[in-house]
Amino acid sequence: MSNNKLSLALKGMAMGIAEVIPGVSGGTIAFITGIYEELINTIKSFGPEAYKGYKDGGLKGLWETINGSFLVNLLGGMLVGILIGIFGVTYLLDNYPEPLWGFFFGLIIASAIVIGKVIKDWNWQKILAFILGIVVAYGITVLSPATGSTHPLYIFLAGMLAISALMLPGISGSFILLLMGMYTIVIPSIKDFIKTQDPGAFVLLSIFGAGCLLGLLGFSRILSWLFKSYKELSFALLTGFLIGALNKVWPWRNVSEILNKETGERLQVLDLANYSQINLESIKVIQEINVSPSNYMMGEPFVIITILCTFAGFIGVLLLERSQKA
Repeated sequence: MSNNKLSLALKGMAMGIAEVIPGVSGGTIAFITGIYEELINTIKSFGPEAYKGYKDGGLKGLWETINGSFLVNLLGGMLVGILIGIFGVTYLLDNYPEPLWGFFFGLIIASAIVIGKVIKDWNWQKILAFILGIVVAYGITVLSPATGSTHPLYIFLAGMLAISALMLPGISGSFILLLMGMYTIVIPSIKDFIKTQDPGAFVLLSIFGAGCLLGLLGFSRILSWLFKSYKELSFALLTGFLIGALNKVWPWRNVSEILNKETGERLQVLDLANYSQINLESIKVIQEINVSPSNYMMGEPFVIITILCTFAGFIGVLLLERSQKA
């Protein structure tokens, strides 16, 4: 494998690992590693452009139009990353979440700095876009989840928004599903279909998948147009997204509200003794409160190690930027 293909596969692996971690988006990793615009344009090519490529040049023309080599190496790396994330990162989340969140906190801060440096002329429009990005991303992280619905239009809309969120740095698709109250509807449907091939689950997932497809094709075109027409303004907005999303990856957070994945019931965590008695496999945390290390009550705060991991994430991005410039 050439250095370029290996590099692309490693970037895909990092994106796959990120998708396993709640609150961290693969779009963030794509942005950090410098493949964000190419990824958006590649997704955008799955439309009339793909048909034209096939018509003009056959399979070779189609392959070139959809940037096939890029996709194969990236998706291959993502698959490996997801597997690593499931078995490795989830272990760290269960046992050492504070240092892991610290690493991503430092990574995102450095990413915002690197992306912000691309903007040469900070006028009032870009400053406004930057502030808007912060407000929107922060607002999303503190929203209270809504009640879900099995109405086809709502399911379709959930698919559109969730897949669109995956393309935005700082916002994860699973978090959008949670906010819309669809997490406990979509995830169990996937499990039911895998286990029993339930026709009802198949219909629901088909509607959701159609929404994802439309959202992927439509939103990628919007982002591609923004980058072509208002590149620095778009960078300012996405830099704001990263800063606003830091609220979601703060290392020390106490749980305040949980969701029963089986019943869909939302429960307030009145005290941590109450939380410790709950079967953690049957719930999903939906609200947390950021606290200082001295007020952290979810376990050992690992302050020194977490700070070192934050520094490692920060330095890692700067070194990655320097290596790409070399």
